[in-house]
Amino acid sequence: MFADNAKIYIRSGKGGDGCVSFRRELFVAAGGPDGGDGGRGGDLIFEIDEGLNTLNDFRHVRKYCAGNGEPGGGRRCHGADGGDLVVKVPPGTVVRDAKTGKVITDMSHENRREIILKGGRGGKGNMNFATPTMQVPKYAQPGQPGIEMEVLLELKVIADVGLVGFPNVGKSTFLSRVTNAKPKIANYHFTTLNPNLGVVDLGDGEGFVIADIPGLIEGASQGVGLGHEFLRHIERTKVIIHIVDAASTEGRDPLQDILAINKELEEYNPELAKRPQVIAANKTDIFYGNEEETVITLLKEEFEPKGIKVIPISAVTGRGVKELLYQVKDMLSHVGREPVVFEREFDTSDLEVIREPFTVSRVDEHTFSVEGPRIEKMLGYTNLDSEKGFEFFQKFLKKNGILEELEKLGVEDGDTVNLYGLSFDYYK
Repeated sequence: MFADNAKIYIRSGKGGDGCVSFRRELFVAAGGPDGGDGGRGGDLIFEIDEGLNTLNDFRHVRKYCAGNGEPGGGRRCHGADGGDLVVKVPPGTVVRDAKTGKVITDMSHENRREIILKGGRGGKGNMNFATPTMQVPKYAQPGQPGIEMEVLLELKVIADVGLVGFPNVGKSTFLSRVTNAKPKIANYHFTTLNPNLGVVDLGDGEGFVIADIPGLIEGASQGVGLGHEFLRHIERTKVIIHIVDAASTEGRDPLQDILAINKELEEYNPELAKRPQVIAANKTDIFYGNEEETVITLLKEEFEPKGIKVIPISAVTGRGVKELLYQVKDMLSHVGREPVVFEREFDTSDLEVIREPFTVSRVDEHTFSVEGPRIEKMLGYTNLDSEKGFEFFQKFLKKNGILEELEKLGVEDGDTVNLYGLSFDYYK
């Protein structure tokens, strides 16, 4: 099954904690602190893999986590860095924040590899905190947490030209005639269920890439049928070839078909309606008498005053196909060949690192309790008997929002705050 969208969870690695350790050797008195730093957490990286053309793999594996850094050790040993995780995606993948829908990055063209989430820094060991006045620091810095988020992956094919039209109007037949693509062709609706790409070679190094977008139907812009899955693939194209069944082999009005599809394009993305467009009036090989002149004249009178050229073709016999291709080449030369790239709207470097939970509660009128895994860990490596250790403790409470929570609950000067068997009086 062709998959062109997926929702996944990603997380960078946590930095390793710094170590509290002291040099202990025979005949070495007061060896001093020798706790090493923790290792850096691994980065979460996206990278283009030209061998991929769908997002099928992300339907089965939805969680991607980089490695955590190892904690530091004694004897100034530095913890090992966590392993980076490289997530391979097909070219043309747009990565969005799942909560806001904003673009994080567009993995296409020159953007082959990008760090999406940076790993957490490793914490400093206690050897870094030794000073002339504090020669035996009994605390170390915890590693910085990793960053986590859910992202949406959307595959938007990379093509210069998009073929649009109702089902069974001959798009796949046209693509097979003008390119090296070999799409499945049959005379029934929705033969094509995923975009097909082909390269048009006009000689002398001239050419362009065409995407056969599966047949659209009315209501596609609202997600009717497979509307959104199809429409997203037109967004990178510079020029649109609108193929219509001019002979009305299925009883539909070609003029109304064009108006209906253009309406769907505009409702999905108003910018699509502004793209240069040419109408390929297909199936002219099965007209009788002067029917062709009547239909083509009607289409030209309706659309050519709007700047949309109408070219009669037959994808089966090849009639008019060369004229159409050179018309498209000329249109591309006027709009430029710079790639369509989705601009960044969301910077992951601004994300808050993961905060371990804590609870602040009122025990009675003048007593409060604070609990949480990070607080318990902090107390394990902080020496509150020292001036510097107590200063570190105060900064920790303020930085993590614990003092703010106490104030919200109405703590007053002189009230008691309990933290895992430790009690202190609150003074602002």
